[in-house]
Amino acid sequence: MKRETLFLKMAVFLIGIPVLALCIFWLPWFANEAAEHYPKLAYLQYPTLIGVYVTAIMFFVALYMALRLLSYIDKNEAFSDLSVRALKNIKYCAIIISGMYVIGMPVFYLMADLDDAPGIIVIGMVIIFASFVIAVFAAVLQKLLKNAIDIKSENDLTV
Repeated sequence: MKRETLFLKMAVFLIGIPVLALCIFWLPWFANEAAEHYPKLAYLQYPTLIGVYVTAIMFFVALYMALRLLSYIDKNEAFSDLSVRALKNIKYCAIIISGMYVIGMPVFYLMADLDDAPGIIVIGMVIIFASFVIAVFAAVLQKLLKNAIDIKSENDLTV
């Protein structure tokens, strides 16, 4: 295992562990507290939890794909269709996360309206745009990698 990818793999784990802990311990408690604090929106507790858990699952799938991509780099298979497929999956996960938060923005708006805290909407917008940027970046890398693979295969055929 190469040292550069080992550092990146550790970084992926260090990103995933706190998110997993938040999903297991903090999120159910926060949902109950929010339902008590906003009794008018208590009916949205479980749909919101389901939406957040779907985005968390997509987040962990993207992290897993990043680990697979790093393992392909370790095996000197970075320029392969497997890497393109991993980037494609990361792009789809980021699009799903962005889409789920776009769908959930009315809930953010209702909470901000009841609590008179417009910063809640900003948090939702940051998540939407951050995941959209990741999707665009993954799409660009996917296209560049696909073009590099095509050029490499053309060069291999002419030799």
